[in-house]
Amino acid sequence: QVQLVESGGGLVQAGDSLRLSCAASGRTLSRYVMGWFRQAPGKEREFVAGIKRIFSSTYYADSVEGRFTISGDNAKNTVNLQMNSPKPEDTAVYYCAADENGYTPSSDYVDYAYWGQGTQVTVSS
Repeated sequence: QVQLVESGGGLVQAGDSLRLSCAASGRTLSRYVMGWFRQAPGKEREFVAGIKRIFSSTYYADSVEGRFTISGDNAKNTVNLQMNSPKPEDTAVYYCAADENGYTPSSDYVDYAYWGQGTQVTVSS
């Protein structure tokens, strides 16, 4: 079983940048399909980005394509989300999640068995 802890959230101005990190204990993250999701107040949890096992191919929601980058760091056993040019509509609680059974990152949150506690990202205009 893997335990996930997110960090790096906070208040940022639109157009700046922010880097979220998901640290793991218990297992090596590169053996999982990893995803970043977010949930804004009153909205469904939505897929943001995902990365395949051994940190190979990456996948993005249309809303963040070209602005956000997901990456894995084997040495630190982390999965990171670099958020460039954030917009106020990116404001949400961001969660990292691990799927031990899938092949490609699913956009459906029910496919992920392990979750972090979330980190708040607030983008001001």
